[in-house]
Amino acid sequence: MLPRDPAQPHRAASMLELFFDLVFVVAVSIASAQLHHALSHGDFVHGITSYAMVFFALWWAWMNFTWFATSFDTDDWLYRVTTIVQMGGVLAFASGIPAAFEYGDFTVPVLGYIVMRVAMVAQWLRASRGAGELRSATRRYAFGIAAVQVLWVVFLLIPAGAAQLVAFVVFALIEVSVPVFAEYRHQTPWHPHHITERYGLFTLIVLGESLLASANAIIDASHELESFVPLISISVLTLAVTASLWWIYFWPPHHRAITTFGRSLRYGYTHYVVFAAAAAFSAGIEVELDVLTGESHLSQVVASFTVTIPIAIFLLGVWWVAIRENADRVVNAVVPIGAVVVLLDPILPIPVAITALVLVAIVVVLVLHPPVDKRS
Repeated sequence: MLPRDPAQPHRAASMLELFFDLVFVVAVSIASAQLHHALSHGDFVHGITSYAMVFFALWWAWMNFTWFATSFDTDDWLYRVTTIVQMGGVLAFASGIPAAFEYGDFTVPVLGYIVMRVAMVAQWLRASRGAGELRSATRRYAFGIAAVQVLWVVFLLIPAGAAQLVAFVVFALIEVSVPVFAEYRHQTPWHPHHITERYGLFTLIVLGESLLASANAIIDASHELESFVPLISISVLTLAVTASLWWIYFWPPHHRAITTFGRSLRYGYTHYVVFAAAAAFSAGIEVELDVLTGESHLSQVVASFTVTIPIAIFLLGVWWVAIRENADRVVNAVVPIGAVVVLLDPILPIPVAITALVLVAIVVVLVLHPPVDKRS
């Protein structure tokens, strides 16, 4: 398991990586559905905090595998088997998400998470055997990941409530510090195009949840004749918004954003809010559907905020991490201003109407102002 060449031409995601992503489709869908139910019932604080905790674990496990794979992927039988073990951990984690939301019981998610992380320890230890000057970094990864798993076992002993939330924040900060601890002397090689392709593929996963919400609006319309026009409208607008978010995300050349270790950390960590916001957008659409069909007693204004806030966060996150340094002054003004303007959507009776118009306008600006290379 030798370090991969970071300049390898035509490096693309492997079939194993695409297979690996499938289990995250399941987990993200369950997390988004649970957030939808919490928001629809007005349980905002508990729903959002539970979602943030669950999504952190999914994002971090996915990201760690992705960055390891870009450096040491061998695609031999042992690597495949270890990866499939991680997939089993993701499925176990996903099965415990409903209990985590409803009762604050994180037992099954933590156990599934530990399975994922122990398999990752095994990968790093195997890589250390042929890593050469990177051996110390690979062993630090193995030691750091293993040590944090002990903390997650302790986490299970803390009763649900404020103390559990504080412990989660502390343990999560320790978790995300492991790469800094491991690579402060020697950085593992990453392939910029491969990494950003992988992030793009996960973006498609979270945006796909919104397309499902759009389809659900059409399904509801066939049963709710009194709300037929609003439901069809929200389906069309959701498709327009989702397509615009896709266009905006893939507009900049993302590989330019990870030219140094510090920039790669910024890129990777900022994507936590980008991914989480995209998946939360679909939950917001489902909340809008509940309001329209009378299954939720939230006001239209509050329901609309469950849509516009995630979109604004997504826009600002993508702008900060990828667009900002590849855009002219017009684009760098339009995108953040557009993120703020979408928050005006709740004052209109038609759900996500302003948001759709603003996002389409941003796409038009991006078409007229292609990316610029500020490195020259």
